[in-house]
Parts: sequence; C-alpha cells; structure tokens
Amino acid sequence: MLDDITTWVTDVVDALGYGGVAFLIALENVFPPIPSEAVLPLAGFVAGRGDANLLGMIVAATIGSLVGAWILYGVSAAIGPERLRAFIVRWGRWFGVREHHLDRSEAWFDRRANAAVLIGRCVPLIRSVVSIPAGFRRMEIVRFSVLTAIGSAMWNTALITAGAILGERWEEVGDVVGLLQAVVILVLGAIIALLAWKHLIRPRLAAAGDLPPDDISS
Repeated sequence: MLDDITTWVTDVVDALGYGGVAFLIALENVFPPIPSEAVLPLAGFVAGRGDANLLGMIVAATIGSLVGAWILYGVSAAIGPERLRAFIVRWGRWFGVREHHLDRSEAWFDRRANAAVLIGRCVPLIRSVVSIPAGFRRMEIVRFSVLTAIGSAMWNTALITAGAILGERWEEVGDVVGLLQAVVILVLGAIIALLAWKHLIRPRLAAAGDLPPDDISS
C-alpha cells in the first residue's frame, strides 16, 4: 500500500509541481496515510534536478501545511470545548478519563500553547494532531497560524533540502523519519501505559484489595 501511495505521490508532484506539493501536504495533515516523508524529499529531488525551485517547493509545502492545519483546527473549534467536556463527563470513565483530567490537560495546553504548536509541527506523528487541542481551546487564530507556519517551514525545509541533496536516493529520508517515528511511538506508548496503570489498573487493584489504598495516587 505504501508503494502505491508513493507512486501516486510521485505522479502528482511530477504532474502538478508546486500545486501538487501544496495539495498533498494539506491532505497529509488531514489524512495521515499520505506520508510527508515521501512528499517532501520527492519535492526536493524534483527541485534538485532543475524542474522546480527549491524555495518555491518549501513555500508550497508550508502553504499546504497551513491549509491542512486550519482544517483540523476548524473542525475541533466547531466541536468546541463544551461538547468535548460533555463527552468526557458522560463517557470518559470508560477510558479512564475524568473531568479533572480534562481540566489539567487544558490548563497545561494553555500554559504551553506556543511551544506545543511550534515544536509539535516538527515532531513526527504529532505534527498534524497538535492542531486539534489548539482548535478545542480556540487558540487565537493569527498566533496559531504564525506558529504553525514557522514550525512547518522548519520541518519542510529539512526534508525538502535532504531530498535535493540525496537526489535519486531521496527515499532514504523516509528511513530516518521512520526511526524518529519509532522513538515517538515508544515514548507515547510508555506514557499511555503509565497513565493506564495510574488511573485504571492500580485503582481497580486497590479496590479489589490486591493493593493497599495508600498506593493509589490522586
């Protein structure tokens, strides 16, 4: 499937150039199976062989990143914090999430919104989803857009430039990004496991008498 997607991406970039890159990156933000590590190095390769301008490819990719981020932001903002809170109150217990957990996460994001959006746009797997909490919290749109553009431009520049340098070997960029994604997955998995133990498993073991109540963290 990935080979088919890569072939399709190659056809789109070859046929549409800058517009194809912008379209694919916007789509990648909303539809993750389209990997940026295929689109961006390929854009760099196309620029490197003289069929496009390197800076033009970076600008096109950054415009696409903004459009995709705005879509996710808009959907999340439309759902809004009230509906999210109502969902957590009604169904959150089935996922081990309580209303006070939502309060903490919202407070954390409000304190670190700038860094979360800026840095998040440079982290595999997090790049797209960081627009969702920003939308839920209805982060000021101009600030969100500027931070998204800066972070996206950094990511796009790195991968497009790498593709231009590697030339015919541009697909090797995906191997490096794959390693980064693996690290991110391991870290996220560890965090999820810790939260599941803290808020789901340990309280239930304590309630069953398998752990002393004092061991339960608040």
